[in-house]
Amino acid sequence: MPPSVQAHQRSHSLLLLQKLLSLRDGASPLTLILDTLEQSAAPLVREFTTRANIGRSKVIFVSFATIKKPADVDIFIKARGKSPKALSSEIASHCAAPHPPPPPPQATPATKGPTPTPQKYLIIIDDLSPLSSTAPHLLPAFFAEIITPLASILAVYHSDVPLLPPKPAAGNEYDPDSLTLLLYLATAVFRVSSLYQAVEAKRAQSRSVPAPEWGLHEGREGVLVGLRRGQHDALTSGVVIDMEMRRRSGRAVAEKFVLAAAAAPGNITLLSDHPLFAKDAHFDDDYQDDGEGEVDTTFSLGLTDKQRKDREGIVLPYFDAQTDVGGGEGGRILYDMGREDDFDDEEDEI
Repeated sequence: MPPSVQAHQRSHSLLLLQKLLSLRDGASPLTLILDTLEQSAAPLVREFTTRANIGRSKVIFVSFATIKKPADVDIFIKARGKSPKALSSEIASHCAAPHPPPPPPQATPATKGPTPTPQKYLIIIDDLSPLSSTAPHLLPAFFAEIITPLASILAVYHSDVPLLPPKPAAGNEYDPDSLTLLLYLATAVFRVSSLYQAVEAKRAQSRSVPAPEWGLHEGREGVLVGLRRGQHDALTSGVVIDMEMRRRSGRAVAEKFVLAAAAAPGNITLLSDHPLFAKDAHFDDDYQDDGEGEVDTTFSLGLTDKQRKDREGIVLPYFDAQTDVGGGEGGRILYDMGREDDFDDEEDEI
């Protein structure tokens, strides 16, 4: 692929992510974030809220697991114990646009000022597990009631948290599970993972050893503890974002990014452009390349200057047969008998 095409694709992917994070042009009415116990979706949610505050959008936080109101949130709604119908009605009441005042009866013609920008809303749902367990079949109606042209939903789903089976009266046995339904409804899906774990898996792949496992995949009994501070340095402190954007045409755009651990927004790069994931990145000093495609070991696998010159001066067997001798004898095999060769008359007859 030409470098210009690659640069265009990288720029297009970054611009698309910036558009999703900034809620421009209603890029994604329903954005789903899939996180795990090993990597929380909090850094990405914080990036959404920071950009929403910069764009002067009203942030409505629907809390199922959060106790205190975040500092950058305008409206905080406690959703625990409420029915989906009551919760959606309360959320929709905060997103209702106020009625404009009626015009004066005799308005004198005057220069019209700029049209005010309509208020945008970002609705954040910190945990979809309660709704997915109690009423998974009501999720489409719940989202349809609160999604408007000016309101976008950002919902978090814990992919490794087991859900309670729904009640038999809530639906039938042929209904899809909640995660399948959410993936079908979402217009943008973000899967977050730890950059430290991605680097460790890449390091294991470069050394041809099995990749380590974390969380539930370890198969260990006891309490699962996520990543702790101090386990990684500044270069590996970040979040890997696997983006899947569904366009209206049905085509999906997939790309991986790295969100650095910083307070300022916009510190996002492509995963392929990260220093630890570049093509010339080395993960272990014992396996570094010496410039000639050879591996550093305890013994030398290279050639000395004398050995390299001797190798270049070697004439391959039957080298003269590759040139045209004349008269169509280019395929003739030329062999010079040595002093130690034993000539056999029977072989010559054959």
